[in-house]
Amino acid sequence: MKYVRVQNKPISGNKTLRLGSALMDLSVPKVMGIINVTPDSFFSGSRSLDLKLACENAERMIGAGASIIDVGGYSTRPGAEDISVETEIERTIPVIREIQHRFQIPVSIDTFRYEVARQALDLGALMINDVTGGVNDERLFKLSGEYHVPYVLMHSRGTPETMQSLTHYENLVNDVILHLKKQIDRAHENGSYDLIIDPGFGFAKNPDQNFSLLNNLECFKMLGKPVLAGLSRKSMIWKTLGCQPEQALNGTTALNMVALLKGASILRVHDVQEATECVKLFCKLVTSK
Repeated sequence: MKYVRVQNKPISGNKTLRLGSALMDLSVPKVMGIINVTPDSFFSGSRSLDLKLACENAERMIGAGASIIDVGGYSTRPGAEDISVETEIERTIPVIREIQHRFQIPVSIDTFRYEVARQALDLGALMINDVTGGVNDERLFKLSGEYHVPYVLMHSRGTPETMQSLTHYENLVNDVILHLKKQIDRAHENGSYDLIIDPGFGFAKNPDQNFSLLNNLECFKMLGKPVLAGLSRKSMIWKTLGCQPEQALNGTTALNMVALLKGASILRVHDVQEATECVKLFCKLVTSK
C-alpha cells in the first residue's frame, strides 16, 4: 500500500498515522470520505444502498482526493432507530471487502460494536471510528491495539434516541476535553495509542454549542492528538441557514476552512472535491508571506 509522503513545512501539527505498513503524514490535512451503507442517514445524498453504488461513490471520492474512506452501516442521526449487529455486518462487510479488493486506499470502519470492527479489521480495514469514544465497549480499544490501527475517539452522550436531551454542560469545552482526556487514558491502558480526537459536532450538543466547540477547536490540541472535524452538512449549518442538508454544501465548506485554521488534521465529509479544494486553499494561505 502506497501513500504520498508530503515534504512540505508542517502546517497543522507534526503528526503521523500508522496505517498498516505505511505512515500517513498529517502535516497537510487529509480528507476522509463518508460511505453510508444505510437507508436513513440524515443526508440522503450520502446513502449507498447497494454494493455497486457504494463502490462507485468510493471511486469518485478517491478520484477527488480522499485519503481515507469511512464505511458505516448504522445511522447515528438524532432519533435513528437501533439495528442488530447482524444487520450492520451485512451492510458494511461486503462493501469493505470490495473496496479493499478494488482500490488502494485505507478504509475506516465507522462502528461502536466490537464484532463489526473485528470483522472489518480482519478484511484489512485500517482504522476504527467509534462515535461513543469507547464508552459503549472498551474492547474496541484493545482491538485497536491488537491490530495496530488508529482509533477515532469521539465525544458523545447517550444514544441517537436520547442524545438531544443530554446537552447540559457546566462548561462545554472544558467538559468535552476532560471527557476525552479520560477516554484517552483508558485507551492507553488498553494498548491503543494511535488516537485521533473528534469533539463530536452534533452529538449531544445544540447548534450554539456546536459553534462554540468550533470556535475553540484549537483548545483540543492540548490533548496531543490529531483532531478530526466532522461538520459535513450537519444541522448546525442547515438550521442556521434555514435550509436542508441537501443545500448545506456551501456552509460546510465555510466551516471546514474555519476548522482547518483552528488546527483540524482530518476533515470527514460527504463532498470530497470541495473539501480537497478547501485544504489546497488553506495550505496556500498559511504558507504565503
